[in-house]
Amino acid sequence: MDLFSQTTVLSLLPHDGETIYHGPILTRSEADQYFDTFMAQIAWKHDEAKIFGKHFITKRMAAWYGDSEFDYTYSKVTKHALIWTPELLELKAKVEAISGDSFNSCLLNLYHDGSEGMGWHSDDEKTLGEEMCIASVSLGAERNFAFKHKRSKEKVTIFLQHGSLLLMKGATQKHWLHRLPPTKKVTRPRINLTFRTIMA
Repeated sequence: MDLFSQTTVLSLLPHDGETIYHGPILTRSEADQYFDTFMAQIAWKHDEAKIFGKHFITKRMAAWYGDSEFDYTYSKVTKHALIWTPELLELKAKVEAISGDSFNSCLLNLYHDGSEGMGWHSDDEKTLGEEMCIASVSLGAERNFAFKHKRSKEKVTIFLQHGSLLLMKGATQKHWLHRLPPTKKVTRPRINLTFRTIMA
């Protein structure tokens, strides 16, 4: 099932989870400004992962911000949170007002072009708790984003617009995988912000 550009709130998953696409929540000028600010000011570092005992450094870059200097471990690598920038706090407040949820951290990813993506995975680390909300904001290059049910293998694809908001809630992480597929058609960079709540 393919779902294309939307300007209204759209529920994506047919069962076993609640994922809502709000479309753009920022004007194009606001989204452009956030994109330029984050490109220039975020403390980007190449992401790392440990897979089958081997250490990999990705082309994709990442950064981790939060309420305090807590740790977050995924792909067997631990990140230490930096303190919020004013612009991150501003965008967090907007996302919280729309979602009705509160967040204490944000993982940012920078994809330089369409050759960089993210494989199938779930954000189901114990530190995130169960049936939490993850709010994903997309800036820059517009790309497809895919879901796959862990048991039935059913797939859902959404086109994420510049300045848009995607909410993954309820049992989504328990039952669905998601990924950012690579593509040769995209030559511009994309920034993705995922606002989360780390359990103390």
